[in-house]
Amino acid sequence: MKITFVKLFLSLFLLGGSFLCQAQQKSGGLALYTVRDDMAANAKATLTAVSDAGYKNIEAAGYKDGKFYDMSPADFKKLLKELRLNPISTHQASVTLENADSMIADVKEAGFKYFVIPVPPMGLFKIDRETRTMGMTGGAANLAEIITTLGKKCEAAGLKLLYHNHDFEFKKDADGIVPIDYLLENTDPKYVNFQMDLYWVTKAGADPVAYFEKYPGRFKIWHVKDMDKEGRFAPVGKGRIDFVRILEKKKLSGMKYYMVEQDMTFDGLKPIDAIKISHEGLKNIGFK
Repeated sequence: MKITFVKLFLSLFLLGGSFLCQAQQKSGGLALYTVRDDMAANAKATLTAVSDAGYKNIEAAGYKDGKFYDMSPADFKKLLKELRLNPISTHQASVTLENADSMIADVKEAGFKYFVIPVPPMGLFKIDRETRTMGMTGGAANLAEIITTLGKKCEAAGLKLLYHNHDFEFKKDADGIVPIDYLLENTDPKYVNFQMDLYWVTKAGADPVAYFEKYPGRFKIWHVKDMDKEGRFAPVGKGRIDFVRILEKKKLSGMKYYMVEQDMTFDGLKPIDAIKISHEGLKNIGFK
């Protein structure tokens, strides 16, 4: 009996160690916008694949009518817990000053920490579908006022608001204002901070490190995605962005989390396979 008990104890210990090892192997985060079509088809199977690919944290991009990927906030949180995925941030493109309170409550219930504004909200974001050129109306001052109001609501609810950039915010508008500079200089970090998309900053011809140095501590989450020779989205480590140089300034930037993202894949590569390539690329670059 004693021998049997010892064997049983050792077996359970080793099994527990195995699970612990697996948990420790998980790292980094994934923006679920990358696998949006798969999420729409089968959210549970897709999240399982994300977990199996080695990701630890997730950023949602599928909120509609009070649900995340057609699940109540509580059910979505429960599923993530079952799959050992952590809800960190969520893109809330449909937020308005009128629906913000109920949306913030849903984000909070789902367990997220960061409420992200992915584009200028409330109809301010504009895109030319033919040329894929992005922009906004209303001006930087108007946008700063809106996200500050939303940021105060988030702060009161125990959430943190971030604004996510594309390329147009780094270019002068009709008034000669660089929107991202205006937002950084005219918002209070108590209420508003930023999610830096490293691809779009590079696409705009700006330098992420220069922004870290000028506005230290303001960039709480990064979107990590690469750029190929043609300027297209690429899996992390398969393009030309110098992530090693950028990663050296992690502390200066204020980065707490990073999310792999790839808006589109090319040459027959499926998004679910691209995220696996990116996860390996993260390791080689030094992301943890």
